[in-house]
Amino acid sequence: MGDPVLLQKAEAVVQFDTPELHALIQDMHDTMAAMDGAGIAAPQIGVSRRVVIFGVGSNPRYPDAEQVPYTVLINPVLTPLGEDLEEGWEGCLSVPGMRGVVPRYARLHYTGFDQFGQPIDRMASGFHARVVQHECDHLDGILYPMRIDDLSRFGFTDVLFPGQQVQDD
Repeated sequence: MGDPVLLQKAEAVVQFDTPELHALIQDMHDTMAAMDGAGIAAPQIGVSRRVVIFGVGSNPRYPDAEQVPYTVLINPVLTPLGEDLEEGWEGCLSVPGMRGVVPRYARLHYTGFDQFGQPIDRMASGFHARVVQHECDHLDGILYPMRIDDLSRFGFTDVLFPGQQVQDD
């Protein structure tokens, strides 16, 4: 937090299936895997491009979360399906050691492209929808604390969850 790249709108990807794009995605994948993360956005590794990856299979950091398909999503467009919001605890590799309750749309439709320029068109709900919204916020310079409505439910992880092993997303 504090890095200017994290606070700016990322630039659209205009060329797909390039060595540079594949290298960026591999770097993002390696970083996410090393942290057992649910997702990561290019600005989080200092690259101002509209690229996110996410996916949760069997993950020790999210033992109760439903599975989310591994996805490379480029130039995403998110459309809420209804006005229903769900609150949930979030953390972030860019805001280490902290957690907060963030309202997110319960259901959404998202579109974009994979690294080869093939279209992606999906509906998501629950944890899947939360992860997509969290990662795509990074592309618009939004960090999850900016979405918190009640700051009494935001703080240091070790204070909020004493004795529990909770890591950043």
